[in-house]
Amino acid sequence: MKTGILIFPGINRERDMAIAIRASFGAEPQMIWHKETALPALDLVIIPGGFSFGDYLRCGAMAAQSPIMAAVKAHAASGGYILGVCNGFQILTEAGLLPGALLRNAGLRFLSMDTRLTVERTDTAFTSHYQQGQTIRAPMAHGDGNFFAEPKTLAYLEGENLIAFRYADANRNGSANNIAGIFSKNLRILGLMPHPEDLVDPLMGGTDGKRLFDSLAAA
Repeated sequence: MKTGILIFPGINRERDMAIAIRASFGAEPQMIWHKETALPALDLVIIPGGFSFGDYLRCGAMAAQSPIMAAVKAHAASGGYILGVCNGFQILTEAGLLPGALLRNAGLRFLSMDTRLTVERTDTAFTSHYQQGQTIRAPMAHGDGNFFAEPKTLAYLEGENLIAFRYADANRNGSANNIAGIFSKNLRILGLMPHPEDLVDPLMGGTDGKRLFDSLAAA
């Protein structure tokens, strides 16, 4: 699977993502600067975490207007895979590629800690190496991870089974319906708030996140 990792000013998790891709894909991802206007031939586009453009205006709002995002939207329209984690999730919602929005955490504090997630479905390219209902560990580090959507949108996500992961222990950021990650309708775009790329090697303290990348490698 040919993979590209987008880099915006302030993004700081691109190296973590590259480690995860090397571990599961056995290949080197391409780093793509946000001012590019075209993507190379890719199967998977990753938008990593960090603080794109310093999180000015709203988290992800400025990055969503970067030149590369037109190519990302075209990639999505053609059925390509996209993974957005943390700030990447925020960028995907701001770009209209996923519904909802990520608001300030309920306690108005930056959260940096382990959390536990429940895997909601396993028949996707992102989750096939997990078990249905499995609880996994994933670190989180965000100030704006409170997933919000209008009741009609939440009903749509629930009714179409587009919830990817839910918070299993404590919903510390206040996300609606304990939502930690969602899919697009065609299941080829995943937005996820906690960081699976931070648990892909025993030296990191665990490998729960590696199965997400192993799933993609097998897709």
